[in-house]
Amino acid sequence: MTTQPLGGTAAASAAGAVLLPPPDGPLLEVTDLAVSFSLGSALIARMRHQAHVLHAVDGVDLTIPRGEALALVGESGSGKSTLARALAGLQRPDRGQIRLDGKVLPARRSRADQRKIQMVFQDPYSSLNPRLTVGGILHELLRVHHVVARSEVESYTRELLGLVGLGEEAVNAYPRQFSGGQRQRVAIARALALRPELLVADEPVSALDVSVQATILNLLQDLRAELGLTLLLISHNLAVVRHLCDRIAVMYLGRLIEVGPTETLFAKPRHPYTQGLLAAIPRMTFAADGDAPAVRGDPPSPLRIPAGCRFRTRCPIAQPICEQEDPVLTASNSDPAHSAACHFAFADVPPPRAAGAGEATSEGARS
Repeated sequence: MTTQPLGGTAAASAAGAVLLPPPDGPLLEVTDLAVSFSLGSALIARMRHQAHVLHAVDGVDLTIPRGEALALVGESGSGKSTLARALAGLQRPDRGQIRLDGKVLPARRSRADQRKIQMVFQDPYSSLNPRLTVGGILHELLRVHHVVARSEVESYTRELLGLVGLGEEAVNAYPRQFSGGQRQRVAIARALALRPELLVADEPVSALDVSVQATILNLLQDLRAELGLTLLLISHNLAVVRHLCDRIAVMYLGRLIEVGPTETLFAKPRHPYTQGLLAAIPRMTFAADGDAPAVRGDPPSPLRIPAGCRFRTRCPIAQPICEQEDPVLTASNSDPAHSAACHFAFADVPPPRAAGAGEATSEGARS
C-alpha cells in the first residue's frame, strides 16, 4: 500500500506529481496568543466583586519545527485544549498570531487552511457521527473537501483504514460497533484523510483503557515515521509522552512555564511545577530523600490569577520577588533549547524550600 498521497507535506496530487522539498523554517509559529471567555453578566459580576473573564490562554509563544513531535502537558484546566482548538481554527483568539509555513492564518480560514491543521479529539465516543457508517463519515469528508476524485474515494477510504490498522469490513460498520481504541483509530483516519501538515492530538488516550493506550500511542509513532507528520500531542501525563515526543512544553494557568527537549526535561527539570509533575509519576521504587515533592493543592481559579508568578501559591521555593514580578520564559545560557519561567530556574544555588510550602492559598490573588 502506498502512503505517498497521505503525506502532510506532499505538494502532489494522487496523480503522482513530483514532490517538492519542504520549505525552510518552522512549520508553526505562535506569537502572543490569548483566548478568554466571558462568564455570565459583567454587571452582576462587578456587583458581587467577582471577575467575569476567564483567561484560558494568556500570551503563548510557541514554535514547532517541521517533522517534530511536541508534547503539551499540564493539569486539567491549564488551557491546553483551548490552545489546541485555537490552532485548529475552532476557537477564535482575542489576540496574537498563528503562522503556518510562514503564512498568517486568519480568524476565518479557507477550506485549504482548515485542512492543514487537523485534530484528534479526546473522546472517540462523541467525536464520531453515530448515524453514519465509518465509510460514510470518510466519504462525506472527502467529497466536501475534494481531496481525491470521486472515482478514487472508495480506494482512498480503504487505504486510510488500512493505515490505522482497520480492515475493509470497517467501511460498512457504525461507530457503536467498535471498541474505544478502534473508534480512536477511525478518528485518526478521519484526521489524516485531509493530508494535514500538523496533527493535533488532544488527550487521545485518556478516555481509553490502560491496555489500549499503548497501542494508540504506538500507532501515532508509526504514522509519524511513515508519513513524516508533525505532531502536537496534548496530555496531562508526562509518562505518556516521554517515548513519543522530541520536546515537551509545560503549561500552567494559560502560560507556558517550561519548554525543552524531552530527555533534558526528564533528567533536569528547572521549574518547580515540572519537578512536581515528574515526582507524581508512579514508580516501582520509593523516592529518594531530597526528591521534589508532588505538586500540592489545587490550581488557583483562572478567574483570580495570583499576582506575580502564577505558581507561587503552590511553590516550595517561593520568595518575595515571586509575588512582585511575573517571570518570563527565559532560555538557559548553557542550553538555549531549554527555557523556563522561574526567577530561580537557572540559578547556581536555588533558594531553600520553605517549611510547609506548596499549599495553595488565595493570598495576593488579583481579578
